[in-house]
Amino acid sequence: MSDRTTVPRYLPALLVVSIVGSACAPTDTPSAVATHDELVSLFSEWRAFEAPDFAGGVPDYSEQAMARQHDALGAWQARLGPTEPANWPVAERIDWHLVRAEMNGLDFDHRVRRPWARDPAFYVTIYSAESDVPAHEGSVIHGWIDLWTYTYPLSDAAAAELADRIAAIPALLEQARANLGASNARDLWLAGLRSFRGQSAELAALGERVRGSSASLDAAIVAARDASDAFHDWLEVEADSKTGPSGVGKDNYTWYMRNVHLVPYSWEEQVTLMRRELARAHAGLRLEENRNRDLPELERIATEDEYDRRLNQAVSDYMRFLDQEEIHEIRDWMDPALRAVNGAFTPAEPGEIRNFFNEVNYRDPLVMRTHMHHWIELARMREDPHGSPVRRVPSLYNIWDARSEGLATGVEEMMMHAGLFDARPRSRELVWIMLAQRAARALSGLYLHGGEYAMEEAVEHAMTWTPRGWLPDGDLVRNEQHLYLRQPGYGTSYLSGKIQIEELLAERALLAGDSFTIKDFFDDFFDAGVIPVSLVRWEMTGTRDPILDGSIARD
Repeated sequence: MSDRTTVPRYLPALLVVSIVGSACAPTDTPSAVATHDELVSLFSEWRAFEAPDFAGGVPDYSEQAMARQHDALGAWQARLGPTEPANWPVAERIDWHLVRAEMNGLDFDHRVRRPWARDPAFYVTIYSAESDVPAHEGSVIHGWIDLWTYTYPLSDAAAAELADRIAAIPALLEQARANLGASNARDLWLAGLRSFRGQSAELAALGERVRGSSASLDAAIVAARDASDAFHDWLEVEADSKTGPSGVGKDNYTWYMRNVHLVPYSWEEQVTLMRRELARAHAGLRLEENRNRDLPELERIATEDEYDRRLNQAVSDYMRFLDQEEIHEIRDWMDPALRAVNGAFTPAEPGEIRNFFNEVNYRDPLVMRTHMHHWIELARMREDPHGSPVRRVPSLYNIWDARSEGLATGVEEMMMHAGLFDARPRSRELVWIMLAQRAARALSGLYLHGGEYAMEEAVEHAMTWTPRGWLPDGDLVRNEQHLYLRQPGYGTSYLSGKIQIEELLAERALLAGDSFTIKDFFDDFFDAGVIPVSLVRWEMTGTRDPILDGSIARD
């Protein structure tokens, strides 16, 4: 029997609206929303419907439950309406499209992606660190546990809550075996082995951290870790029988981009764009290296004191640049948001390669402060939330990816062109290296989904095309490609989003003429919220992209 009427407190507050009876279909005969207020109400109810039923703290992703959910989806789409309300203001029509995109995302999950039936990593529950984007990357099971949201040492109440939640993991993984039994997605299956080794390690670390807080929590952690290890071993036993593809295919990829993520590029167009960015990055790097050939190479940070000093100085330098060059409005919470994620020094032997981005960060931390604009974005969502309830919360299915990752990647090169590294010419090389790495791994992900690569071919391609041998860690690359398999479009989002933002900047400048300023552009861009760039473009220029009609044409 479902305990649907008991709402787990860890579900987003938006779900706590008309939950009883919402799992099957909207009430009575569906009629299309007529006002924005009705859309907001529908959105709240829709988010409750999108979550599965819970029984004993365990979400039900069984074949029967998912079939019922998919059968009910059409009624929700009918209630939204087949076309955008033409008489609404643009801002409200944008919200309508965001809701439609989420409904399309659930439809795609049922028709194609089916993470509950194909992807073992879908059943990972434990997350120890906050993401730098608005929500978790990839498919995340309802009932996930963000350990970083708890205050340690745990209070008695928090320990009891966490014990109850972790205690559900063994039953969830038992259900997962039945749900995944027919999966034949080999690369997703093998990647699941790493995911559950990771969950076991996270649980072990948590057990050490909270030992003695509560006997029930200690016992729940041990049981969850044993269940995770047993699930890993079951995946390993079954692995040889898994021989099929894991990607969604080229046509499905294109449909997903245009109807869910509202990115106007097909699979083929993205291949062309990523190849161009990869060649441009390598060419730009070689020209920079030639220009700087008589300058000393950048030395890596060597001590903890130097790390702390230079990271803090990089934040100060970056914030001063944004202010003095009038890039965008500076708010009091921006500097602390960046400084809070400076991280800590990790030693390395001479010649030893750290994580790829640390190879950049340890040579000039100012370069990585540009990408860390992510944390300014997250702070903005907390400190200055969008006025629309639809935009105030992260869209499902990583619909925000090209906007979020595209901005963080785009400002790296934009700030370089704006003069941030004029006095640090060797640091310009680092920008091109990062661009090349993003393009190389994006192509690998595209070829995985297109059926042209298997996982190890994708890994080899990304490692080969990353300059200076700074990506020798096959496990790191596999983890990235695993995400891109699980979430179509994520691997290309860093550059597809950057390209869309560059196009928007150019278009806005042409429209504004002599009155154009970078500050006005970025301030208006941020005001639109973390939503697909095609929708930001509509709000900022009045130009509505034809993909919003389901068209494959580009204007």
